[in-house]
Amino acid sequence: MTIPKSILERLKQNETIARKFHEIEISILSILNFHDFIEKLLFEISSKFSVPYTWISIIEESSISQPLHAIQNSKLLRTSTAFLSKKKFSDITQNQLKPILSNKNINKFNALIPDAAKYEIGSIAIAPITMDGEIVGSINQADKNIHRFEPGIDTSSLEQLALKASLCLSNVTAHEKLKFLAFHDPLTQLLNRNVMERILDREFQRSKRYHIDLALLFLDLDDFKSINDTYGHDNGDIALCYTANCLNSLKRETDIVARFAGDEFVVILPSSNQRQAETYINRVKQKLAKNPVPTDGQKFYMNLAHYRADFFSLAHIPLSLDYNQGSLKQA
Repeated sequence: MTIPKSILERLKQNETIARKFHEIEISILSILNFHDFIEKLLFEISSKFSVPYTWISIIEESSISQPLHAIQNSKLLRTSTAFLSKKKFSDITQNQLKPILSNKNINKFNALIPDAAKYEIGSIAIAPITMDGEIVGSINQADKNIHRFEPGIDTSSLEQLALKASLCLSNVTAHEKLKFLAFHDPLTQLLNRNVMERILDREFQRSKRYHIDLALLFLDLDDFKSINDTYGHDNGDIALCYTANCLNSLKRETDIVARFAGDEFVVILPSSNQRQAETYINRVKQKLAKNPVPTDGQKFYMNLAHYRADFFSLAHIPLSLDYNQGSLKQA
């Protein structure tokens, strides 16, 4: 019995597609960080299948949103990663797990497209990706050709791609979480004490070598024990996270904020003198005084109780100052 030529060609095409998917899977399987994983995945899809536009969309409320926001320094990721709310994603995809194809009313998919991207889309394919059974976003492909992703074509290959990407993404996420916990405080997400000490040593040596000012702040909270006793330990944890966010939001890009222990924090201010350190402290105090800790049904404010600042001058003679209720005193 002679097999029709059309069937043979189809089998050959399927074999080629399967081989390309296998090559993509092999290329991303050993990658264990978000940055390289996404860059490699998008590059491989685009190059092996000659897709003009390939990008991912991430749901803001998903567990991978925050770490992906942190790597937007990559030009490729800025133009190939979009973030949108769970509601917008749901409105577009109707929570479908199967790939969506469209070549009409493309504007309705705008929320899925990165702001920095300049795509001319005639047809689009959206393949949802999941983690632990929950949709976290999608891998998207598009072409100027309106027939490339025309509704009705077989989407089994797109489903396979989304499945493989989801499995690899789970591995990357697990590894990134372990790596994050090795360097960060699990509650406040600030750098932990061990990392802070290494950074401080590096900054001190740099300050000493290049004769650059360096300020080091030790901070603790006002009567934090009474907050735990009065409002409960859960609200106490919220208060610590709130304070950590305050310290982080007011620092410069080059400054370092770390949790030292309990309600104690350390801030490293490279290239900063006494006046600049005082300005930072005053801004922190003002923000804490004006904004209550965001808890359910409770309202209280955080205050800095006692803090010490060490300044390393150009002559590198450490000057320690104690701050009590906003006044400076020689230590």
